[in-house]
Amino acid sequence: MAKRAPVEDIDETELTVGRPGTAAAGVKGVLVSLRRGVEQMGVGRTIRTLPLLNQRAGFDCPGCAWPDPREADGDKRKLAEFCENGAKAVAEEATTRRVGPEFFARHPVAELADKTDYWLGQQGRLTHPVVLREGDTHYRPIEWDDAFDLIAERLRALDSPDAAAFYTSGRTSNEAAFLYQLLVRSFGTNNLPDCSNMCHESSGAALTETIGIGKGSVSLADLEHADLVLVVGQNPGTNHPRMLASLEKVKQRGGRIVAVNPLPETGLMRFKNPQNARGVVGEGTALADEFAQIRLGGDLMLFKALNSLVLKAGAVDQEFVDAHTHGYAEFAAQAGDLDWEAVTTATGLDREQIERIAEMVISSERTVACWAMGLTQHKHGVATIREVVDLLLLRGMIGKPGAGVCPVRGHSNVQGDRTMGIWEKMPEEFLDALDAEFGIRSPRHHGLDTVDALRAMRDGRVRAFLGMGGNFVSATPDTAGTIEALRGCDLTVQVSTKLNRSHVVPGRTALILPTLGRTERDVQAAGAQFVTVEDSMSVVHASRGRLAPASDALLSEVAIVSRLGQALFGDDHPVRWAEFERDYDAIRDRIARVVPGCEDYNARVREPDGFVLPHPPRDSRSFPTATGKANFTVNTAEPIVIPEGRLLLQTLRSHDQYNTTIYGLSDRYRGIEDARRVVLVHPDDLTGLGFADGDVVDVVSEWTTAEGTAEERRAERFRLVGYPTARGCAAAYYPEANPLVPLGSVADGSNTPVSKAIIIRFERR
Repeated sequence: MAKRAPVEDIDETELTVGRPGTAAAGVKGVLVSLRRGVEQMGVGRTIRTLPLLNQRAGFDCPGCAWPDPREADGDKRKLAEFCENGAKAVAEEATTRRVGPEFFARHPVAELADKTDYWLGQQGRLTHPVVLREGDTHYRPIEWDDAFDLIAERLRALDSPDAAAFYTSGRTSNEAAFLYQLLVRSFGTNNLPDCSNMCHESSGAALTETIGIGKGSVSLADLEHADLVLVVGQNPGTNHPRMLASLEKVKQRGGRIVAVNPLPETGLMRFKNPQNARGVVGEGTALADEFAQIRLGGDLMLFKALNSLVLKAGAVDQEFVDAHTHGYAEFAAQAGDLDWEAVTTATGLDREQIERIAEMVISSERTVACWAMGLTQHKHGVATIREVVDLLLLRGMIGKPGAGVCPVRGHSNVQGDRTMGIWEKMPEEFLDALDAEFGIRSPRHHGLDTVDALRAMRDGRVRAFLGMGGNFVSATPDTAGTIEALRGCDLTVQVSTKLNRSHVVPGRTALILPTLGRTERDVQAAGAQFVTVEDSMSVVHASRGRLAPASDALLSEVAIVSRLGQALFGDDHPVRWAEFERDYDAIRDRIARVVPGCEDYNARVREPDGFVLPHPPRDSRSFPTATGKANFTVNTAEPIVIPEGRLLLQTLRSHDQYNTTIYGLSDRYRGIEDARRVVLVHPDDLTGLGFADGDVVDVVSEWTTAEGTAEERRAERFRLVGYPTARGCAAAYYPEANPLVPLGSVADGSNTPVSKAIIIRFERR
């Protein structure tokens, strides 16, 4: 029997702090997975649902984008091809809890706005479309056709198509994403902000410049057969737990792993694989051969040091460099001299440890570099990733089995959304193909990304916001500014499966449109449908929901976009919107003719493991850059100046959340239970600042604008916790810490919010 949604909200005074975990997963992970499933779904539904997760005849995990094993790579899927957090994600979506019209009748929006993100998310699945009209206090039911007519009327009334912004979450399927961008461009704008703008945009910018394609170059087999894996600024134990099984294979095959991170994350230290005896009754597998506890923002200097050491050792793959790269001479000229004092100051690492890591790089014949938000969400994030690529180019590690770049994407189809055209700056070739296929004229001026869309809403230039999935308010920086921006809109529309913070921050008129989840059956006029997604390693595959929908009133994302297109453009529009809702094969036929690499799409996605998109650097060591070769880059490391009495803060996830979805209040790998408003600080830093473990403080961030104006932001009532972070650094969970991130603090070259380097001070309550 599933438990009912919690009535009471988080009581932060219940916080308990224990010892950090010593191994990830194990029997504990299995038990937690089952318990959360039973709490949300009940016993029978849990037993029926979890075995379908990440299976060929089942549905793709709505959590992370880690790839599934492929028979083509000599590997087979396990009966339990999921992790703890994947099980939690499914339980949240397949929950028996419901949020229907009667819920909104009981709870005015003002009351819901006072609840935490955790409480909102735990209430259950949305069942009916609802509207909040200007001056009203409650969301009220609305018929689907009336909802689409209302949205179409408001969009047509705008002064310009550019007065609307169309946001997309990474859970949207390829079919829905392709239709969504087609609708937006048919409307006349490229304002397509998406969640990638806030996470791996820095990766895309750096990789496009250096190797010509903004995606990773490795397969799962490459990673598992590497001699050396660098895991930098990433916590796979919480954010991509299935990656641990691949790292275990690296170790079993004699490979080595270097973990670079400000916090000693349990999942990088030891893994107890619950699918083998060693993980159940034994000690598990030790993973990191070297743990480099780097200071926040020190990664660029670390890789500059590694590159200098490789050059001095004469360990350059000169044949590869001469044949396939550009800019080597300029790069080598600046990389030769190294200021070790500056390196150790920036990184907090001993010279001896850096030299040990360099020796591992030099001796490795197959090296993979993995990274996530710990690199991308810095002001110099693009430069840091370029420097990582420099290292791999020096050693000839692109386009070689067992070697390459591996940016680990966070959300299940964020990479697929971009492939399908969800980007404010799609290339001319894509737009030409789209126009030729559909007889429309796509706008050619660039649109707004997430940060610029927020600025435009704040300034009154964007008056309508439509969100296809996600939780925009809790995902974005500068929470107070985001709330003000959304509330200033004339219209906000959220397509969602569950209640979240964005629903209680409405525009003057607001709609919530409930949609099918990844786990649910999707039956249209032509019969049962499936959708497709792309994982973090460019594999496109099918996903088939199996559960009965949470409500008979739900529409699929494809149906929502199709019906909105019909309402917005009418019968005379060249795009035949109704045919796409009837049969998703019709969408895939169009994708095949528009999206590069997707030829014969319908047949290829019906293969058991789908198909792999082309990647010229990986496939043939050809590089579609401006120079026609892989580009070395010269990157300047600017030290972060931290005033006396301040720390540098990073935002991160608890083990009990995924992106902005908070599953529970147990961050057991860090020993934090039953609270979220905490700041992890090294005990010596606490003493030096005159505070103690357990003190309750306000956290104040300090930032200087480009014009030289000093600004502050405040997050109230955080509990200080002594924790073995890197000295001078601190960590806190998002979205609770998002108010501290200024909207104007963004990465050079990608406009990604800088959530990993926030100067803060504490003020005692």
